[in-house]
Amino acid sequence: MKRIFTNIILLFLISGVTKAQSVYQPYNYQFYQKLNEDVYSTKTRVHSSLRPFMADDSLLKVHYDSLMNLNGLKGRFFNEHQIDVKSSNATFYADLLPDFNVSRDFSGKKNTNFGTLGIQLGGTFGKNFSYNVAGYENRAVLPNYLQTYVNQVGIAPGQAYAGIYGNEYRWSYITANVSYTPIKFLNISAGRDKTFVGDGYRSLLLSDYASPYPFFKLTATLGNVRYMAMWAYFDDPLSVKVDNGDRKKFGVFHYLDWNVSNRLSLGFFDAVIWAAKDDQGHKRGFDFTYINPVIFLRPVEASNGSPDNALIGFTAKYKLTDGITAYGQFALDEFESSSFFSSKGSSRNKYGFQLGIRGANLFNVKGLNYLVETNNVKPYTYSERASVLNYAENGEPLGHPWGANFREAVGLLNYSYKRFDFTGELDYGYYGLNINNLNYGKDLYLAYQDPARQNGNYTGQGLTTNMVYLEGKVAYLINPKYNLRFELGGLVRRDKNNQFNDKTSMLTFGIRSSFRSIYNDLVSYKTH
Repeated sequence: MKRIFTNIILLFLISGVTKAQSVYQPYNYQFYQKLNEDVYSTKTRVHSSLRPFMADDSLLKVHYDSLMNLNGLKGRFFNEHQIDVKSSNATFYADLLPDFNVSRDFSGKKNTNFGTLGIQLGGTFGKNFSYNVAGYENRAVLPNYLQTYVNQVGIAPGQAYAGIYGNEYRWSYITANVSYTPIKFLNISAGRDKTFVGDGYRSLLLSDYASPYPFFKLTATLGNVRYMAMWAYFDDPLSVKVDNGDRKKFGVFHYLDWNVSNRLSLGFFDAVIWAAKDDQGHKRGFDFTYINPVIFLRPVEASNGSPDNALIGFTAKYKLTDGITAYGQFALDEFESSSFFSSKGSSRNKYGFQLGIRGANLFNVKGLNYLVETNNVKPYTYSERASVLNYAENGEPLGHPWGANFREAVGLLNYSYKRFDFTGELDYGYYGLNINNLNYGKDLYLAYQDPARQNGNYTGQGLTTNMVYLEGKVAYLINPKYNLRFELGGLVRRDKNNQFNDKTSMLTFGIRSSFRSIYNDLVSYKTH
């Protein structure tokens, strides 16, 4: 381990020094893909695989500022925050965030809607301190497939516990982030939010899907190396209760992103999850041995007998040209050499991988961005001996939204012209649900030590289900500062197996705002 630590320090020392940034930009794929031209240029070395970005990063600032100051509409309402105060040493902004749409689920023969009123505020003190807080009160009548999901999981996808009031669901959603850069190569942030690791639409390591959670994060940037250490506190409402309340657990995450050259980047990731109390109610709390910031140290110890859940992973990207970047991930949840290198389909083969291509200005069309990727996760990945140790937060996966035991191919096309945004998505995948009370490896809350079969496992086993999802949107951006827009969309979805055949055909229209990510390209959690 001393050798690993020494190598990390040497990488920092030889890579040069760059100024760390502090102005936080909430992560949202649809907004971030607009930065592809700079992020994936062969002329830059942006640390693209750790998100959110800092908006005042010198490599992104010019492009970011142009997105925040669009031409075409004149007046404060179209170009500024609703409250915007600037002084020589501080700034403050605040916005009321309306987010309303009406829709028709033609397959379910029902009218649906989504209504949110939110508020955000933020600002800076000096050049080194920034903050951002956003809160939303939500109510919705959901299409049938999302209604089924919420009824089974109890959570509005990726947001919070959703209470049922007649045919309507209600929930609150709150994020907060404080960022401080005391010295030019170190950023300290804390709050309640999400972190995304990877260059893809999905992440198998740490995604922005599950509900926001309290965290404390250190990010060191020294030239071509960026290193993140984060400690987080998670809610676990679905695990076996010990004190008539939701279980709690902690997580520690490390990620090192190394820009080897303008074209090649490599990343190294680890995570450890442990319970605040065990199943017998014995309190453990925060384990201060996990303050150690050295990557891979605790996962190695976990593999040598620690009861905690360890996950390691690797990322890579290579810029073939300015318009084509290949990327990938590998997540390893458990390693047993005799099983990993055999062809017996052992239930101990717990891993996933991602391969993808993305880029900007497709066919030399300015603003036409694309992504194509495949994600594959073996049965039982992310599950553990005890449900409270699984790789999940607030009832949902910390990695890919589909959990485990699936294969997916997804393509996205985005085009921006002045204030118009066009988005298209095609998603196809298959996955295996549990049947006959047997664990076939999709449900992260079932112990992997009790599989339906020890050997002969394969991706999609159990109740094999096929999902097809097609969505298109067109939006007109009213105010870029808080992403206020008119949006018209339509989606077609089919989720089919031998027990159910869910069909959804929808048209939606509304006025939307905020940068929060809301995912609708989900699969069933259980049979129904």
